[in-house]
Amino acid sequence: MHRPATPSFRRGSFCAFAMLTLLLGCIVTSSAQDGGTDRGTPTDATDLPAAGNDVKNGYLIDVPIPLDADSTARLLTQLTRLAETAPAGKRVTVVLRYETEQDAGTGTQFEDALKVARAITSPELRSIRAVSLVNGPVVGHSTLPILASDAIVMGPRGVIGDASAGESSADETITISYNAVAAKRGLFPLPIVTAIVDPGVELAQVAKVGGGETFAVGDDLKKFREDGKVLSEEVWAAAGVPLRLDAKQLRKARISAGIVDSMEQTAELLDLAAINPVEKNRLDGEANGALLEIAGSISSGRVRRWQSNLSATLDSGYVNTWVITIDSGGGDLDQSATLAGLFSQPEPPLRDAAGLIQGEARGDAALIALACQPLYMTPDSTLGGPGSDVVTQDDLDRYEELIEQIARNTKRSPALIRGLLHRDLVVYRYTNKKTGRVRFATEEDLVRDAEDQDAERERWQRGDQVELAAGLDARKALELGLIDGESPSLEDTSRRLGLKEPPKPVSDRGFVRFVEQLGRSQALAFLLLFVGFVTLSAEANAPGLSVPGFISMVCFALYFWIKFLAGTAEWLELVLFAIGLICIGIEIFVLPGFGVFGVGGLAMTILGLVLMSQTFVIPKNTYQIEVLTRGLWIALGGAFGLIGGFILMRMLFPHVPLFKGLVMDTGDVAMVEQAERLADFSHLQGQTGTATTPLLPSGKARFGDEIVAVVSDGSAISKGDSIRVTQIHGNRVVVEAVGS
Repeated sequence: MHRPATPSFRRGSFCAFAMLTLLLGCIVTSSAQDGGTDRGTPTDATDLPAAGNDVKNGYLIDVPIPLDADSTARLLTQLTRLAETAPAGKRVTVVLRYETEQDAGTGTQFEDALKVARAITSPELRSIRAVSLVNGPVVGHSTLPILASDAIVMGPRGVIGDASAGESSADETITISYNAVAAKRGLFPLPIVTAIVDPGVELAQVAKVGGGETFAVGDDLKKFREDGKVLSEEVWAAAGVPLRLDAKQLRKARISAGIVDSMEQTAELLDLAAINPVEKNRLDGEANGALLEIAGSISSGRVRRWQSNLSATLDSGYVNTWVITIDSGGGDLDQSATLAGLFSQPEPPLRDAAGLIQGEARGDAALIALACQPLYMTPDSTLGGPGSDVVTQDDLDRYEELIEQIARNTKRSPALIRGLLHRDLVVYRYTNKKTGRVRFATEEDLVRDAEDQDAERERWQRGDQVELAAGLDARKALELGLIDGESPSLEDTSRRLGLKEPPKPVSDRGFVRFVEQLGRSQALAFLLLFVGFVTLSAEANAPGLSVPGFISMVCFALYFWIKFLAGTAEWLELVLFAIGLICIGIEIFVLPGFGVFGVGGLAMTILGLVLMSQTFVIPKNTYQIEVLTRGLWIALGGAFGLIGGFILMRMLFPHVPLFKGLVMDTGDVAMVEQAERLADFSHLQGQTGTATTPLLPSGKARFGDEIVAVVSDGSAISKGDSIRVTQIHGNRVVVEAVGS
């Protein structure tokens, strides 16, 4: 018969349901609060540039002088790679620096110079804005690529001219080629180009009678003079004297965009946030990449695995580019410093250790990101800010040398790097009162190495504090020169690095990536908590079912793994092993038998042991099969050892004096049966009595003064009939009618 629920049972169910509802409500409220703040945007954004500002970085390439076939091919390869990195629909600025101490370029062959000039003006490199920075005298055919530039910037000592240096005589083909290249850009007037190529002509700047100024050479200049249209003239090169244009002349002729003394002034003139040098071999050859995904917590085990996987990519000699995607709140500054040191100094055959922040790089994870060069951010990502591990001033002092090394290698401000790691560090923007150079530093850093600290403070004008405590979004980080650009996706970053397609992850353990992706899922954590409480309530309402209890334990363990252990694959193996042992213990000591706790616990223990003993999930070669077999034998050996241990304990403990008291004696079977009876009716055997109720077939009968529940032998007995006891089975008394 079904028994209705008691009031206590209803109260228990209601309390459990109320507790579950309250907990879920707290979780949903917390999730809603978290979702209300965009993690990719700092809370204080009052000093951010306007949305329309387009902060850009440029690249610097030193042009070899003189050019030969090898250096020409290398230069064109670098330009092609940089063109491939340009964002869609935009141009990337490349500064071609000509650094010479004396006249150089006479050894450049016309064919090599023409090859570079044609490439710069070709449609294939239309995404490059080529700017020539001339810091010394450039003569010979090295001048031809300068004429092909989109813009020219001169140093104080810069000189351009005498393209015929090293040539025995003027060549009409060379003159036509120079004029054609110059005409594509329109920077150099054709008379100047003619005078650069042919030293036999006279070049003059003529002020005409009707107004206006122009350059003229040869017959055109002679005609101006004969027609009397010359108001005044300035001879720039006499006939037979090679033309040499210095910085002031080029600026006067409005050919040069300006005269600069430093790269900082060059960047300011070109409206660039920074100009980053391109290492000599960085863009040589075809880029072949490997992808490392840094997601979740930073721990020693994961860092060792990442290092091992990255090192394995270099063994083949095929990979020359590492792409590191970062979405982490940090977790261990020491381990992050290890990775940062590895990424900041890529050694051959490695060209780049490029980074892409997808989500966040908070806490010590910011150090890993800032060690990557180049570094990109998705528009909604965050660099710096509070993370999992609190970085103190002592930590900064301990890693001061590493931070300075990263700053030198990546051309980033060390003060900004420290400020992103330590939220209490106050960093200001300082401007040199004399030169206008901008520097980011703390008040202590500004005068640390100065002999006269007061004089050093006077040299700098302190600006606003740079807000770093809450982290930086992509636009602000780009403005401060901490990243090389925004990139919406891994595909875009790969293209900018010259990769044909996004690289494959370094680890071939797809199962590990899948597990760690699950470990970062907040939806899964909520689902585990929900299912855990539901099954726990089911087990509490019907104790002994075991299956809901087992599911509840597994759900809570996995929730603990996601929330407290950062959802890493290494911790999952340990959690499976520990929960498996606990379930086996419950099966042995709490719920004897071989039920769901025993089966599930044994399965989780074996799975944990096997996963710990190998670096793969599904074996794909003979070596991996051997490792898997060895792991399975170890697990099975442990299981057999457990069973054998219990058998030995059962056999030996009763005979060992020290443990004899811990073993219960086995009692006599008959005595145990007698003791476990609920009632003893053996004294009624053979007695007669009277049925007090109809026996159909069960009922009650009186034997003397005792009324007992009885069962007839199958026949119906009426009330008041005489009966006799024929059999007794425990508390079951069988009777028959006396008259039968």
